[in-house]
Amino acid sequence: MANSVIQLKVGNGGRITHFTDDHIAGKLMTMGVLPGSRLRVVRIAPFNGGYYLKVDGMTIVLRNDEASNIMTTLDND
Repeated sequence: MANSVIQLKVGNGGRITHFTDDHIAGKLMTMGVLPGSRLRVVRIAPFNGGYYLKVDGMTIVLRNDEASNIMTTLDND
């Protein structure tokens, strides 16, 4: 089952399955965030400030609306 990044807690992660918005998907893919990439939530900023993520060893910060468009499958650990 696919979960949005905003449904994950700090430390959780998985593999990116797809994006829900084509415009944001284009922006994310240019930054190297691709379907099949490993993703982990490093930190969530307070007051809906954004998400600090590690994607295939690269750290990025996304706004809530961008992060909500990334769908992932959860790791089993």
